Amino acid sequence: MNADNVGSKQMQQIRQALRKKAVVLMGKNTMMRKAIRGHLDNNPALEKLLPCIRNNVGFVFTKEDLCEVRELLLSNKVKAPARAGAVAPLDVKVPAQATTLGPEKTSFFQALQIPTKITKGTIEILNEVNLIKEGEKVGQSESTLLNMLNISPFTYGLQVENVYDSGTIFSPAILDITDDDIKRTFMMGVRNVAAVSLQINYPTMASAPHSVANGFKKLLSVAVMTEIDFEEADQTKEYLKDPSKFAAVAAASAPAAAAAAPAAAAKKEESEESDDDMGFGLFD
Repeated sequence: MNADNVGSKQMQQIRQALRKKAVVLMGKNTMMRKAIRGHLDNNPALEKLLPCIRNNVGFVFTKEDLCEVRELLLSNKVKAPARAGAVAPLDVKVPAQATTLGPEKTSFFQALQIPTKITKGTIEILNEVNLIKEGEKVGQSESTLLNMLNISPFTYGLQVENVYDSGTIFSPAILDITDDDIKRTFMMGVRNVAAVSLQINYPTMASAPHSVANGFKKLLSVAVMTEIDFEEADQTKEYLKDPSKFAAVAAASAPAAAAAAPAAAAKKEESEESDDDMGFGLFD
């Protein structure tokens, strides 16, 4: 995890939030590398962590659910003003608004090319202004303006950079993958395998059900166009001879199904009432 711009009070709050779930360990990079090298004989996979120990980083040790611990880490953030020289983690926009600043500050807004007018003795910003772009350094003028407007655009907290689990290092974005995402990706691969297998006439487990279904369709087509009969084709032939017969059956079955539902509900209600009232009171 990266701990840039995280103060001691905020770090204390994070440790309290993680109590009994995880342990936060911070230290000098050289000391952390030395400690890891001392355990390589017992666990050589720890060597993968050495390239990750750079800049202002620390470790979070846990046996709990990784997604839950990450949410606790990321949820603890504090607002901070834009300091001059800091790199903007996001775009900063100043909305159109009526400020409390007096007319003497007009030249300051003009230097930043911000359109204004005087309204009731105060400066009014006419249009929304893109003041700072993500990745740019905050200038002294931009920092002063945001402080005058009481705007704290940045939020700082611990940032999860990498996740280490059972000898593997992976991006924290992997934690966002759900079981549904895995199933969806797997089924997409199965469909692709089935499509290729059907196209090149190469049978596989994925394409076998489709091949059987296609074969049955062809047999059914041959039976309909010829005098060949088999049990599965009889109903189709009967339908082609007299479609009205099946339409009458479908129309008759629909009201019967609709009437069956209220009857079943009434029967269930009657049975519940009979269970509740056994013909005698509690104190008989």
